[in-house]
Amino acid sequence: MKKIYLDAGHGGTDSGAVGNGLLEKNLVLKLQQYMISFLNTNYTGFTLQTTRTTDTFLSLSERASKANAWGADVFMSIHVNAGGGTGYEDYIYNGSVSSATVNYRNRVHEQVIPVLAAYNHTNRGKKAANFAVLRLTNMPAVLTEIAFIDTTKDANLLKNEAFLQAMANAYARGIAVYLNLPVRQSTVYTIQAGDTFYKIATMYNITVEALRNANPGVNPTTLQIGQEIYVPVRTYIVKAGDTLYKIAGMYSVTVQQIQAANPGIDPSALQIGQQIRIPS
Repeated sequence: MKKIYLDAGHGGTDSGAVGNGLLEKNLVLKLQQYMISFLNTNYTGFTLQTTRTTDTFLSLSERASKANAWGADVFMSIHVNAGGGTGYEDYIYNGSVSSATVNYRNRVHEQVIPVLAAYNHTNRGKKAANFAVLRLTNMPAVLTEIAFIDTTKDANLLKNEAFLQAMANAYARGIAVYLNLPVRQSTVYTIQAGDTFYKIATMYNITVEALRNANPGVNPTTLQIGQEIYVPVRTYIVKAGDTLYKIAGMYSVTVQQIQAANPGIDPSALQIGQQIRIPS
């Protein structure tokens, strides 16, 4: 079981970067929650801890100490930049680092690139610095700077929930690829008003029996709004020239069904080797 440690920067009396009506400490918590949701929905084989999930303050040494004491396999510190620039950048420690650290950062960075292109957001590159949380942690560690809070163009992106979620999903995919996490063979579906097993099965192009088998403890006659169930799906590895339309045709499903099974997927930015779920 792999251990993932997420560090939402700043918090409490430390607001972090401030600009354009935004506070870094709030944005990074939102990014972290998107990451947690994406990891839990799409992967298995990991446990996760965080520095904070509320507006509290911990020192830099406390953050590193918590990750070290837990024995985390990877550490990611999530930040928002300031200083009048524009774009995304990520950091590893500028001292002696392992090849695993370099590999980890590369996996994160390559997942972010398509999102940057989709939102016309500058890639400031892979960098190194003597940041305390990178220096004091014992495991591969990366610090991300999503955008500049005090630049209007970047701030507008930071106010865009779709951008925040896409970047958070990319961070999470980078972690998952580096750790080689197993792709979850089901997707979580939240019951809506009027839902039945037949309606949900039809939506995902699966049988009611398959849905029943994936949810042995669920009574189909007493579904409640907000209840979560599992929808079984298959996985596909993206190859050169693939599109969602092409893949959907191979499995006799719709593009919409694939998108529903892969929250946050960008049809215009599929990557060779990327794993996507196919409704069963």
